[in-house]
Amino acid sequence: MSPNVLALLPELILTLVGVVVMLAEPCLKPGSSRKPLGWLAIAGTVAALAASWYQIQFGTVHAFSGTIQVDAFSVLFHFVIGSVVLVTLLGSLDFFEGNASHAGEYFALTLFGAVGMMLMTCSVELLMIFVGLEISSISTYIMCGFRKGQATGTESSIKYFLLGSFATAFFLYGVALAFGATGSTNIYAIAHGLETTTTPALAFTALALIVIGLGFKVSAAPFHVWTPDVYQGAPAPVVGLMSTAPKAAAFAVLLRITFTGFPTYQHRWAILMWILAALSMTIGNLGALMQRDVKRMLAYSSIAHAGYLLVAFTAFPYDGIAAACFYTATYAAMNVGAFAVVTQISGYDECARSIDDFTGLGQKRPYLAALLSFFLLSLIGIPFTGGFFGKFYVFSAAIHGGNVWLAVIGLLNSGVACFYYLRLLAAIYTRPGSESTRLNQLRRISVPAAIGIGLAAVATGALGILPSGAVSFAEYASHSTLIEQGRQECAASPDSCHLQLQFDEK
Repeated sequence: MSPNVLALLPELILTLVGVVVMLAEPCLKPGSSRKPLGWLAIAGTVAALAASWYQIQFGTVHAFSGTIQVDAFSVLFHFVIGSVVLVTLLGSLDFFEGNASHAGEYFALTLFGAVGMMLMTCSVELLMIFVGLEISSISTYIMCGFRKGQATGTESSIKYFLLGSFATAFFLYGVALAFGATGSTNIYAIAHGLETTTTPALAFTALALIVIGLGFKVSAAPFHVWTPDVYQGAPAPVVGLMSTAPKAAAFAVLLRITFTGFPTYQHRWAILMWILAALSMTIGNLGALMQRDVKRMLAYSSIAHAGYLLVAFTAFPYDGIAAACFYTATYAAMNVGAFAVVTQISGYDECARSIDDFTGLGQKRPYLAALLSFFLLSLIGIPFTGGFFGKFYVFSAAIHGGNVWLAVIGLLNSGVACFYYLRLLAAIYTRPGSESTRLNQLRRISVPAAIGIGLAAVATGALGILPSGAVSFAEYASHSTLIEQGRQECAASPDSCHLQLQFDEK
């Protein structure tokens, strides 16, 4: 198999299936079920996950003149993105049934968005990352306003598009400045060019602009202002997708750019990450305390979790990359699971929006209530859940890197988070005051949705109880990234090669 085909095998599968879905939808009768298209999208996602597993046996693969690099690091994020897409599709099969005749477009856009996200994670060329970023962003812009005729959905889509375009301009201007400072837009060439550049201030400005652009995508403060409004107006399954998969892709890019592209300036950008992490954790948790709308509360929660993940960027390269990879997987599992449950409770018309609307859920839908409670407890960081071990891993890496105070800020913010998560839990298991509660409109959960929620719950529990396999994979991903960085550095400058390859590829 050609290296070019092998490197983009999951993306090619998703693209082909997405095109087939788009072409097949007009052939269906108006008003007929679009579930077959959803099942086709699910089959394509499973095939893409299998292709990612197939890729890992080839080690590091370079393709398209060195712009694409498939290694354990990119494969790990492929798994995270593909798994989130799978759970989202399973939970969306019945979401649009009878409400949207254009549901096939939603399934296709989900696959196309995943293509962009996966392309971001395996690109080592900033312009290729930009292409993947735009493919992912355009898909999510459209899906945010997918409930036609609802003003909140239109508002969500427009706000996300305008602010997202503004953030993309920052990223692209940063790429231009990086080229001006180092003469290249390849991440490894930038790392080599920083050692001889005569304009270090320009290079750091480029990094700062790139961080601003990606900070918008991960909802890091102070680039978070779009998040609550967009999450509130977008359909619940779309929020579950965009709060996890695009974030995972953006964090993968941020890890490559900082630790691999700008290692010379680590002492500078680590301070920037320290500030962003502290702001995100604090603003996110304090903002969530004021919310009564569940989706807005989870939006501020996602800002706080972006801060927890940014803590890993202040650690040593090996510890930081591994901790960030593990926490990304953990956050994706518990957050997409929480939104999958909210999707089933709220429905297409979102009959349950505020915390009060969830009152009595424990009595009317005990299984859904138990699953939502489990995901909320994991988001808090209760022991024996993935959220606990993820935070433990990240804070331990920060302490090992000498950032004790940042870990203390993170722990204090985790305590603050207990208030708003437990407030929702209290409502779930409180006896309803009257039989007129909106939860009476709940319909029976479908089998595909139950499978998707179950997969998210199993992943969240396994990452907390038996995390050794995921930790080993995260460490292996960190090894492969640092090894390849050393190889590129030695190839560019054999006499000044200073990165010691202390880890065996296997």
